Amino acid sequence: MEKILATEKAKEVISQLKERYGELMFYMSGGCCEGSQPMCYEKGEYKPGSRDVLIGEVEGCEFYLSEEQHNYYEHSRLLLDAAPGMGGGFSLESLLGFAFVLTSHALITRQETGAV
Repeated sequence: MEKILATEKAKEVISQLKERYGELMFYMSGGCCEGSQPMCYEKGEYKPGSRDVLIGEVEGCEFYLSEEQHNYYEHSRLLLDAAPGMGGGFSLESLLGFAFVLTSHALITRQETGAV
């Protein structure tokens, strides 16, 4: 099962950004302000640290979470979307008038619910 998925709108925005910038990557630190939203960079523009976790790919773009965010979302499936508005100051989608947003859906196993 994939850890992260994207809406059609997010896929459209990613496609536009790829045409303009080439390969991309995502990172979400979980810090204050912009760190609480996914940031989109040209691949290699941000260097993940040794404690950052690669959780998968969205449209061929690596998606990293900080260790703190990974622990928080460990038992969730994530959905990347794009909405009209201002993205993070350094995030590429803001130049197109969009902001990437992330929602989570808890993954509950049968064991956790007591179901058989």
